Amino acid sequence: MLNRKNKLLLKKIVSMFSVIRGYNIPVIALAQYLGAIFILSPPEMPALKVLLDSNLFLLVLASSIAIASGYIINNFYDSEKDLINRPRKSMLDRLVSQKTKLYVYFSANFVAVFVGWLVSWRVALFYAVYIFVIWFYSHKLKKYPIIGNLTACLLAVAPFFGILLYFGKLDPHSMFRANQLEIIISHAAFLFLLLLIREMTKDLENLRGDFATDYKTIPVVYGENTSKTIITVLCLLTVVPVYALIELFDVGYMDIYFYMCLTFLLFFVIFLWRSDRRKQFLALHNWLKFIIVAGVFCIVLIEPSVLWHGKKILLSGM
Repeated sequence: MLNRKNKLLLKKIVSMFSVIRGYNIPVIALAQYLGAIFILSPPEMPALKVLLDSNLFLLVLASSIAIASGYIINNFYDSEKDLINRPRKSMLDRLVSQKTKLYVYFSANFVAVFVGWLVSWRVALFYAVYIFVIWFYSHKLKKYPIIGNLTACLLAVAPFFGILLYFGKLDPHSMFRANQLEIIISHAAFLFLLLLIREMTKDLENLRGDFATDYKTIPVVYGENTSKTIITVLCLLTVVPVYALIELFDVGYMDIYFYMCLTFLLFFVIFLWRSDRRKQFLALHNWLKFIIVAGVFCIVLIEPSVLWHGKKILLSGM
């Protein structure tokens, strides 16, 4: 049996896990590794070599720590809003004091930059800037319409951009062989649109708390219908990168995932316009999270043979 002191310590550990959204970090790390193996690395590089690359491990580790610290500072500034929008989670998060959160935040930032420095000073600088932008977003930018949504999405894809630059440095010419750069841009555009749809849906979900704490999100400033219209347009725009990935490039069996996404987004838009309560927007938000996480695992479908052969066939246009 745990004594009172150990129970309190366990509760604080669970609380900090909730603050850093520890359930998200492994998924993000997996997404970076799968993206590196199947999309971002030079076509000729064996999958096992990518997997065992020590510098790639340090890049993923640094980004994971930086993202965790970003969740902490975001939680710090959003504590009042979360008390309205997510009272249960907020009460759990408050088991750890704001002072402790800041201590862990600054410590994690130092560790992330140090880990980046083990690769190179440029990587350390990249993560130092990344950490600063996360802070600036949490403190200022997220309170403004459009720019807050765009910044959140850019921050989400930035670690993948860092990995792309790393592999580009290893082989500068590989990024321009076999249409790989165009494939990467198409994947990035699709992911960016999904993330932007998710961010704007989350604004609808958090409308009450945003309004009470004077966050100038799109639903607060322009109304729910305007927000729904923009989300609908974004859903339609996903057809462009999906068309490129399915019809112009070879993405293996992952085209099944993209067809499913388009079908999902069709029903998503229908239910979006029928929704007017927080619980409904929360459900839509959770569906989007599911489709994004599913996309992480479906990256393997680009070339499943890599799992048992360890080698990649050069990606090429159709």
